[in-house]
Amino acid sequence: MVGHVTERDEDRADALFHALADRTRRDIVRRVLAGEHSVSALAAAYDMSFAAVQKHVAVLERAGLLTKRRHGREQLASGDVEALRSVGAMLTELEAVWRGRVARIDDLLAHTASEPESATTKPTTETGA
Repeated sequence: MVGHVTERDEDRADALFHALADRTRRDIVRRVLAGEHSVSALAAAYDMSFAAVQKHVAVLERAGLLTKRRHGREQLASGDVEALRSVGAMLTELEAVWRGRVARIDDLLAHTASEPESATTKPTTETGA
């Protein structure tokens, strides 16, 4: 049985999945999980403006998938493994619901198949010759 999900949990899930719905943001997450990167180094890796990369980083930061810290004049971004684990946990929970439904369908089909043939087939009428 799925536990009680609060509005706050749903808002967090929305933010996480929105952040991960974009290819560039998923790539940024991969990079910052591998190691800390400056936002300017991240921007250099993409064929888009620095401002566009900053916006992607801001979406990821709001979702809690990365954190930034200032080091001199640079902003350094690093990934949050726990946030990614929470995404995995959400997907595992959804998979459990799905698997439960499939199991119920399998049980229904098995029960239907084991019923006596006379109860599951229509009677046929014979024509006289």
